[in-house]
Amino acid sequence: MQVTMTVNGEEVTREVEGRLLLVHFLRDHLGLTGTHWGCDTSNCGTCVVWLDGEPVKSCTVLAAMAGGHEVRTVEDLERDGELDPVQRGFMECHGLQCGFCTPGMMMTARALLDRNPDPSEEEIREAISGQICRCTGYATIVRSVRWAAAHEANAGGAA
Repeated sequence: MQVTMTVNGEEVTREVEGRLLLVHFLRDHLGLTGTHWGCDTSNCGTCVVWLDGEPVKSCTVLAAMAGGHEVRTVEDLERDGELDPVQRGFMECHGLQCGFCTPGMMMTARALLDRNPDPSEEEIREAISGQICRCTGYATIVRSVRWAAAHEANAGGAA
C-alpha cells in the first residue's frame, strides 16, 4: 500500500506493508534513526515522536495510520544549526548517559514546554512517566528540562 505523510515538514510517499510500524517506517524507509526502537510494547518510550503535535509511541502506530498526518521526530528539534533548548539542557545538565532513551525524552520534554513553559519538578516527572531510563535515575533529566524552561524564559520564548 502507498502511504503519504508529512515528516519534519516534508511530504513523503512510500510503498509499505500494511503492518509496518511507524518507528520502522521512520528508521528503515526514511533513514531517521534518531527515533529509537526499544520494546515494541509501548513500555519504554524510546520511540516517542509527535503525530499532529501530540507525543505518541511510534511502536504503537502503524505507518498507514500516520498517512495524511504530520510527524515530527527528534531530528527536527534543531533549527538552522541551533540546538533546541531541550537538547542544550540535556547537554548542560547531563540528562543522558547511554543516550538510548534521550530522543523520546526530548520529544516529550519539548511537548511539555510548549504547553507549560514553567513546569514544576512534579509536572516534568509526570510528563516523562511513560518512559524508561535505566541510567540516570531521572534527576538529571528533570534538571535538563528545568534548564531548558529557564533558558527559554530568559530568551523570551520557545525555540
